[in-house]
Amino acid sequence: MYSLQLSPEQLEIRDTVRDFVTREIKPAALKADRLDVADRSLLWAQIDAASQLGLRTLALSEQHGGAGADALTACIVTEELAAGDADIAAVLTETSRLSHLLFDLAMSDAQRDAFLPKLQNGDRYHLAFAGPEAGSDTRLGVNYHRAPAAEAVVKTTAVKAGNDFVVNGVKDCVANAPIAGLFAVLVRIAGRPDPAVLLVPADAPGVSVKAHADAWPHGSHGTVTFQDCRVPAGNLLGADAAALLTGANVAGRGSPLYQALNLGIGRAAYEAALDYAHIRVQGGRPLIEHQAIGTKLAETIVRLEIARATVWQAAWASDHPDAVADRSLSDLPLTTIAQVFTSEAVMKAAKDSAEIFGAMGVMRDMPLQKYIHDARVCLHANDGNSDAKLRIAEAIAGFRRADPSAMALAGE
Repeated sequence: MYSLQLSPEQLEIRDTVRDFVTREIKPAALKADRLDVADRSLLWAQIDAASQLGLRTLALSEQHGGAGADALTACIVTEELAAGDADIAAVLTETSRLSHLLFDLAMSDAQRDAFLPKLQNGDRYHLAFAGPEAGSDTRLGVNYHRAPAAEAVVKTTAVKAGNDFVVNGVKDCVANAPIAGLFAVLVRIAGRPDPAVLLVPADAPGVSVKAHADAWPHGSHGTVTFQDCRVPAGNLLGADAAALLTGANVAGRGSPLYQALNLGIGRAAYEAALDYAHIRVQGGRPLIEHQAIGTKLAETIVRLEIARATVWQAAWASDHPDAVADRSLSDLPLTTIAQVFTSEAVMKAAKDSAEIFGAMGVMRDMPLQKYIHDARVCLHANDGNSDAKLRIAEAIAGFRRADPSAMALAGE
């Protein structure tokens, strides 16, 4: 039965993370010199502390040393972290989801024996997926409601040389690249029709990473170059790994972790505005008692509560695929729906919250200008809302294109 009632364990996890964020993350994230959007320096002390709480490997199974969190629990934790700092949430969420995909689902026993101890024992051992290359026009809107033209976008090659593979290529805008200890790299292998995935340690000879200096993406991103990089042939993942990892990145599939991150940004903006409305006196009474301000705060919380409902519904559907099969939930792309509504609702929530601060809302040493920037990133992330809406339009029209993960691998 479809239910969003949290279990005692989920409530305990949420309250623990919320308390941690209040005590450890917010005081550091809200310092004036950290509020400039151009400063994306990571708060390593807080990331390490979160790792020690188990948040870096939250989705990893208990068998392999993680917490085995389901999609809904992971979304709850991501929202709480993002309410403190979006960059911390992005870093930990990326490593957590990849820890499950790689160590629980994709690796062989021998590969786990080689890499799992490093993940378990190193608070700064993070993971990154170097997927299809950027630069090809793969937007849905270009091919709305018709079969897209094939175009190869996996250009990084791996050539067998004895007991090794030699990897050459460049992957741009890779999440967690500057901090990763292990890359899962999508490559083309000569003689094989489909792309494959190789595990490449960050310290392998021939690997270089250039961190992105811009303030646009959340977390840590960079360009990874592989130049005659040799890795053992035993680092090749199974045949299903490429579809597994690429499919997990396709909009509309899997758990809406990044929508939960966006929701956390909106909640942080709202809570800041609410606190300010209680302490700022105008016309002899606190702002919260003015009808216009009360109405604006009410409209903001309505949007955020509905956004949370869409995120949780998508996460619950990810955990219970049978709910779609038995028609408890619709077969529409629920994660894409959550993406569209949440990004637009949070953008409005951040702007309205800033207006409650008046002229102070745009000052660089106030948090609202950063929240607006972070919300705008989410509005245009992934395939962007315009293409996401076209994906929903295809679903309600009954149009069925090829499997999204297969399309991505083929460059479509």
